[in-house]
Amino acid sequence: MKKMIAAILTGLLMLGANAQGQEKDKEKDAALYADARAAVADLQRIVAPGGVQDSYKTRIGGIDQWLNVRGQDRANPMILFVHGGPAAPITPTMWQFQRPIEEYFTVAHYDQRGAGKTYGEADPATVAKTIRIARYVDDLIEVAEHLRRRYGQQKLVLMAHSWGTIPALAAARKRPGLFYAYVGIGQVISVRENERLGFDYALAQARQHGNREALRELQSIAPYPGTRPITRERIIVARKWPQHYGGLSAFRSTSTYYFNGPLLSPDYDAHQVKAIDAGSLLTLGRLLPEFVQVDYSKVDTFPIPIVMFLGRHDYTTPTAPTEAWLQQLKAPSKQAVWFERSAHMAPWEEPGKTLVSLLQYVRPLAQ
Repeated sequence: MKKMIAAILTGLLMLGANAQGQEKDKEKDAALYADARAAVADLQRIVAPGGVQDSYKTRIGGIDQWLNVRGQDRANPMILFVHGGPAAPITPTMWQFQRPIEEYFTVAHYDQRGAGKTYGEADPATVAKTIRIARYVDDLIEVAEHLRRRYGQQKLVLMAHSWGTIPALAAARKRPGLFYAYVGIGQVISVRENERLGFDYALAQARQHGNREALRELQSIAPYPGTRPITRERIIVARKWPQHYGGLSAFRSTSTYYFNGPLLSPDYDAHQVKAIDAGSLLTLGRLLPEFVQVDYSKVDTFPIPIVMFLGRHDYTTPTAPTEAWLQQLKAPSKQAVWFERSAHMAPWEEPGKTLVSLLQYVRPLAQ
């Protein structure tokens, strides 16, 4: 009995020691992350006398929304970059690609309603009632007007990624006088056509690779999109396998660099990183009925110069509808720029080409 009691006590002591060890490991990990974020923050620090490095919230569309504005020279043209998702802010991963762009442009981001840092600024139940595309369009216009006033800009370059291209294209058509030009990355033209093309690509890849799991899941939602509603559950399956076969990041089955990138962001704390997922849950289901009806394919004129950055391997928002639309579009000027080593994440995948393309095709328009 004494031996048994001693063994139990030893076991409890070991459990206690393990728990203390785990807590110490967590503290050590937290310290390492803090040191890493501090290094990124120091690298990103704008030290040029004429530069700008602002992070603040302001009232947009009846709620506080967070903005981040950075550049080496306030006299440079300003890009307003509209993030994708919905609710996938660029601010926590901009450290991966943006710094060279800041030498030639001032770059402004904002965390949209229900997204990122903005998520924590209002009651989600209240925000939920406002989740509709028209509200995002009006928010974008308010942000553009605010930036012009605050930074003394005559106009802005409007740049958007993925979901963000939907409100951005609408805002450019509604208030063209605010913008020098429009740059679309992962452009959405027809959601249903995009979904069809992405599904067909995934199905072909799954058959080619003999991937039984993928075939089983894809066939469970076929025909896709078909005439059935595009539900959250169907769209998750339909996006999973194109991305597995390099349709999100070219030649990669995963995009850990992007999804874990916010952990090293000096602009986000751990709670705000968690809010990214919470924002997605808040917004996607509410936007989905409108989202799946988006179709710009019948729009035949555009009021400002337009540039499209097209990832050759993009099967998240496949490029074929965008390429066809751009060819028939009438605009003051138009340009397609192909990113041969990119899928959906061109600025992250080819940051050098992103910079060169902005300098070659976009900066001359900002005059």
